[in-house]
Amino acid sequence: MIPNTRVLDLSRLLPGPYCSRILADFGAEVIKVERPGGSDWLRHMPPLTGGDSASTNKEERQSGALFQALNRGKKSLTLDLKSEQGRVIFLRLVETADALLEGFRPGVMEQLGLGYETLAQVNPRLVYCSLSGYGQRGAYRQRAGHDLNYVGLAGLLDLTGTREGPPVIPGAPLADLTGALWATVGILLALLARERTGQGQRVDGSFLGAALACLPVALAQRAGRQAVERGGGNLTGGLVCYHVYETRDGKYVTLGALEPEFWTSFCRAVGREDLTGRQLAPTLPGEPAYEELRALFRTRTRQEWMETLGGVDTCCEPLYTLDEALASAPVQALGMLTSAGLLPPLQLSACPGRHPAPAPALGQHTGSLLAELGYTSAEIERLERQGVV
Repeated sequence: MIPNTRVLDLSRLLPGPYCSRILADFGAEVIKVERPGGSDWLRHMPPLTGGDSASTNKEERQSGALFQALNRGKKSLTLDLKSEQGRVIFLRLVETADALLEGFRPGVMEQLGLGYETLAQVNPRLVYCSLSGYGQRGAYRQRAGHDLNYVGLAGLLDLTGTREGPPVIPGAPLADLTGALWATVGILLALLARERTGQGQRVDGSFLGAALACLPVALAQRAGRQAVERGGGNLTGGLVCYHVYETRDGKYVTLGALEPEFWTSFCRAVGREDLTGRQLAPTLPGEPAYEELRALFRTRTRQEWMETLGGVDTCCEPLYTLDEALASAPVQALGMLTSAGLLPPLQLSACPGRHPAPAPALGQHTGSLLAELGYTSAEIERLERQGVV
């Protein structure tokens, strides 16, 4: 757990808030900083849920379901960082912070007078994390982008799909989510280093870099002068022992019998011991082992295959829809499903589970945070009238 750790989160949408939610889930105090009126579009992006129950504003009581999932357990402060008074307040807040996360394009924080060099003078212990599309350097640093652009540029998208088909967009925004995870790792590493040195530092992450970091297997194949092609890799469906097969009822199963012992167990269980030596056969049209396995799996329904292979140590499982997965025994056993969204996929033995509070209403904690910084009720009311908060 990371209690007594204050994180200022200036990011919005998916990646940055996902990063700071991980920190919040494990005990950090995360303060979401938005401009007055709101700057995170996910607050109002459908589907909506009545999560902002603390607000007296009818519109604020309706917020996006994804916003709720990404921002649970956080505090909300509204602040106009373009105003002089807003920057003064922010600098006072930075003095109390352990880490800061921002997801602007490179240079935006400097234009606001709030770049790393400035904030490090205010608080030398501050860990300052920037999470951008293409990093802080290079010709693409100022380009707009989204997950699809990043996985396309990294070469990841070209490897996703079947040999015969076009590239297939993954079922989750991989660059966004892995970029958020790398940012979390960077913040924690910097906080750990600060415990030894007493000094904060800057952490720079990029979504393009995160997408590229997903390719150690493909890059190893390339370094070994093996062909790297869509649907042709050992872990991307190129081998008969590691593939998705259609069943008689039009559903699918996943076979992951990479190790010889798993493959041998599979062949014995399905009565095809003659295929034992064909584990590494390619999934090419006309390849006998491939065609025979495709035909074999189409002789039974998905459920029948699970009954046949249920007690066999062979790495063969059903391919579920999302609804089926959420209702399944293995997913239920993880204890991750709650009304507040998914809990973290790991548990710390020395720390009890937490029940996070709902996502905050816009500006819900502005008054209490300003009071903590020493502002009086009259001063807070004046700042509200001026639109600073």
